[in-house]
Amino acid sequence: MKSWLIKTLFIITAVIGLAGCSASADSGKPKKIVLDYAHYSPTSLVLKEKGFAEAVFEEEGIEVEFVLSQGSNKALEFLNSKSVDFGSTAGAAALMAKAKNSPIETVYIYSKPEWTALVAKDDTITSVEQLKGKKVAATLGTDPYIFLLRALDAKGVAANDVEIINLQHGDGAAALLSGEVDAWAGLDPHMAKVENDAGTQLFFRNPDFNTYGTLNVRKEFAEKYPEYVKKVIQVYEEARQWALEHPEETAEILAKEAQIDLAVAKLQLERNDFSTSEPGDAQRESILAAGETLQAEGIIDEKIDVNQLVDDLINPDFFND
Repeated sequence: MKSWLIKTLFIITAVIGLAGCSASADSGKPKKIVLDYAHYSPTSLVLKEKGFAEAVFEEEGIEVEFVLSQGSNKALEFLNSKSVDFGSTAGAAALMAKAKNSPIETVYIYSKPEWTALVAKDDTITSVEQLKGKKVAATLGTDPYIFLLRALDAKGVAANDVEIINLQHGDGAAALLSGEVDAWAGLDPHMAKVENDAGTQLFFRNPDFNTYGTLNVRKEFAEKYPEYVKKVIQVYEEARQWALEHPEETAEILAKEAQIDLAVAKLQLERNDFSTSEPGDAQRESILAAGETLQAEGIIDEKIDVNQLVDDLINPDFFND
């Protein structure tokens, strides 16, 4: 075969191949959807365990992958690096990321939790005021960290009067038990575990300082595949309803995934309200209040309009369509 004919056939084959790839890329659906799961989001654990997402998406030839998030900070890292399409965070943590131009939107509420409190090893610390000059463990960029700032502010204690030690949630619990820190801004299930197993004391609680559990999507994914954002919400709704109807089995799933005792899992679930899932005014007010504290502490730039930032973050449109 003449060389010009070989070259022509090669070019035709390459063009056909590229056309095939383009058709696949522009088919209106992703090849894979990556969801995170987290021990602080029992709904995500049910979703992973029961296979609701796979049942919907694999019929369309879409692969489903789950990635573990160990905290809001990790979920946001995954979203920013495009390692996941959907990430589970606290609402205030998502707002902090949004203030730093993270391209995310909150599209779903997976729970209304009281998942954080200030924790002491025993009754030697019983008030926020006693934290002056003390070491307090917290995971920067997460709801427990923001809870700590709000607690200090509410009691008239300056944040710089406390030495905040940045530790991932489980490491913070361990540091509290070992005496490396004086207090810890806890997060369930770690908080429930040390409360149940070691008799730690939750010396400051305020459910209203806990922002909602939010599911966030990469904005690029939402703009490209809006119908699949709705479908992810639908499978989350299936998991949420299942959790409401099967509390015992939900506790068992949580205990297995988080490797905690069933009693600890039940304690964590007692502190979660799964009755709300559509983002709206209540979530906006809660996250806005946290944002104002963060701005007062200089964590969110004073030039940023926090009201507008919250509006840009929360997107209920995928529910309303």
